[in-house]
Amino acid sequence: MSIIRVEDLCKVYQVKKLRTGALGGIVDLFAPQMQKKEAVKSIGFSIDRGEAVGYIGPNGSGKSTTIKLMTGILTPTSGKVTVNGIEPYKKRKENAQRIGAVFGQKSQLVWDLSPKDSFELFRFIYRIPEPVYKRNLDKMMTLLRISEFDTTPVRQLSLGQRMRAEIACAFFHNPDICYLDEPTIGLDIVAKEHIREFLREINQEKETTIILTTHDMDDIEQVCGRIILINEGQIIHDGAMKQFREIYGKERVLTVQLEEDVTAMSIEGTRSIELKDRVAKIHYDKHNISSTRLIQMIASQYQVLDCHIEEPRIEVLIRDFYEKRVDQTC
Repeated sequence: MSIIRVEDLCKVYQVKKLRTGALGGIVDLFAPQMQKKEAVKSIGFSIDRGEAVGYIGPNGSGKSTTIKLMTGILTPTSGKVTVNGIEPYKKRKENAQRIGAVFGQKSQLVWDLSPKDSFELFRFIYRIPEPVYKRNLDKMMTLLRISEFDTTPVRQLSLGQRMRAEIACAFFHNPDICYLDEPTIGLDIVAKEHIREFLREINQEKETTIILTTHDMDDIEQVCGRIILINEGQIIHDGAMKQFREIYGKERVLTVQLEEDVTAMSIEGTRSIELKDRVAKIHYDKHNISSTRLIQMIASQYQVLDCHIEEPRIEVLIRDFYEKRVDQTC
C-alpha cells in the first residue's frame, strides 16, 4: 500500500538573471530580469508503508526540493504529491502531525533547555498520551543512549549528542513517515552507528516509513532497502539496493597472499592481475567466473597462504553510475 505517491511532479523557481558590469548591477536593482529554473522535472514514484528509501543525488539535483514538496513546505508548480491520502501543501497542519523530520543542522530542540525538557515540550505540542510518551521515552533513552546527557542543556551537547536528541524528537509522536536530511553529518563512527541501529529497529518494529537523503553512502546501505537516484531534477534510477549492486557491482577483487614470489600470473576469465610482494590482486567479473572457481584455479597452480574478496563500495558504484550517465548525455 502506497503511503507516498508522486505523479508528474514539477517545481519551477523564478530566479534573477544578473547582468554583467557595474552598469548591469545598477540596472538589476530597478529592472531585474527573471528566468525560470526547473528544480524538479516531471518526476514520479510511489513509496509503500514501512519502506526505508535512500533519496540520493548531487548538490543541486533536486532532492531537497522534492523533500520540501512532500513535507508541504513548498507548493508544486504542476503535478501532484499525496502523503497519507492528502496533498501536504493544502493541509500542512494535518500532514505535520503525521510526519517527523530532521534537517541536518537545523535544530528543533530548545537551546537553553535539556533534551528531557524539550521532549516534554514536544509531548504537549503533539498531544502524545502519557503512556505512549513514557514508552517511547524509554525506547529513545535505550536505543539512542540519551540518558547519559538528558539533563544537560542543549547548548552544551556535542554534535553527536544533539543529533541523537534531534532524531528522538522526530519519532516521539509515532509518525507514519520520517524525513531525514543528513542526520549523521559531521558525526564520529560510534555516533553514526547508534543512529543507524536506531533507524533500522524503528523501521522494522513500527513500520515507520523512512526517507533518507545523505552523502554518506554507508548510511544508505545500512538503513535503506531501496534507492532512488535523482540528477538535474529527474529520476535516473529507482530500485532495490540489492538489485543495484547486482547490476552495477559485477567487478570483484580477490587478494591472494602467496607463499613464494611470482613474476607472472595468468588466470582465464579474469580482467587484470597485479603482483607485488607475494600478493596478487585479481580483478574479475563475478558473472564471468565464480569466486569459488577462481580460488580453486589459483590454489591448483600456486601455494596460497591466505585470500579474501573485496566488493566495491556503494559510493563507488553510484559515482560510476552518475559518470556513465553524464558521458551518455554528452
